[in-house]
Amino acid sequence: MERGSPGLPAEPPAPRRTLRQRVDRLWREAAKFGAVGGAGLLVNLLVFNLVRHVTDLQVVRASVIATVVAIVFNYVGFRYFTYRDRDKSGRTREMGLFLLFSVAGLVIENGVLYLATYGFGWDSPLQSNVFKFLGIAVATLFRFWSYRTWVFRALPARVAVPHPDPVVAARPAKARSEI
Repeated sequence: MERGSPGLPAEPPAPRRTLRQRVDRLWREAAKFGAVGGAGLLVNLLVFNLVRHVTDLQVVRASVIATVVAIVFNYVGFRYFTYRDRDKSGRTREMGLFLLFSVAGLVIENGVLYLATYGFGWDSPLQSNVFKFLGIAVATLFRFWSYRTWVFRALPARVAVPHPDPVVAARPAKARSEI
């Protein structure tokens, strides 16, 4: 027994996930993120082209409106599909961080479109859609990292807690269940 030990036998550490399990889990998460993001992409592009062709708004303003609609759509998809198993205790914090990182993504996405439109004069409908899509792609990489790291945080791993009574903890599991 180590000095200062309460006399309880040492519990084995919780099993760590293998690299393959972690890669598989990341792959499934990325696939779900991609499914929601793909649907959000369609919403974004549909609203963008609808606003652009129905109104006289400038390209970047139409894009910002479309991005905001897609952000709302994506939050629902991420919260209730992609990250439904994640911590749900701090919704206000979660929504605030989601909004913060979504606005950063909005700036990235529409910054690419702004640069193409006003910096290089590429303003045809095809060029606008290409650069809108390119901006979405760049912003998506940022959003995936920020949402999984800061917004939809994983629940802490469960750790085996030793029984407080050393006599009961020393008994086999079957004998403990009868107590």
